[in-house]
Amino acid sequence: MSYGMYYEEFVPGQVIEHDLRKTITESDNNMFCLLTMNHHPVHCDIEYAKTHQHGRILVVGTLVFSLAVGITVQDISGHAVANLEYLNVKHLAPVFLNDTIHVSSEILARRESRTKPDRGIVHVLSRVFSQNGQEVLSFERKVLVFKKG
Repeated sequence: MSYGMYYEEFVPGQVIEHDLRKTITESDNNMFCLLTMNHHPVHCDIEYAKTHQHGRILVVGTLVFSLAVGITVQDISGHAVANLEYLNVKHLAPVFLNDTIHVSSEILARRESRTKPDRGIVHVLSRVFSQNGQEVLSFERKVLVFKKG
């Protein structure tokens, strides 16, 4: 199995439909709440959530973001040295328990490193969708990726 692409393989305008998907379970959301100390009742209290705008438990937005980044690793950052920055993270629609997300990424640009000739920077826009095709999150990131050889 190929794990990630090298700098030369990224082409501006290229769109990658990531194969991995993730159904976000109640236990995923609860564990993330515990790990991140986000105990807002809209994420973990069914009775409270019933009185909220959506009437049901919302998945923590940063969990959706974290899962989306993870889903892209196999294709985008498998040969990365580092993620350099995240830009324009936009929460576009709510995600609920048992929603399944998938991700599509577009290569916006790339440039060679100014200081390290064996690597380059790839600028990526990733869009996250629910099982019904609704875009729920988008974000950009810049990834420092090794060149071949």
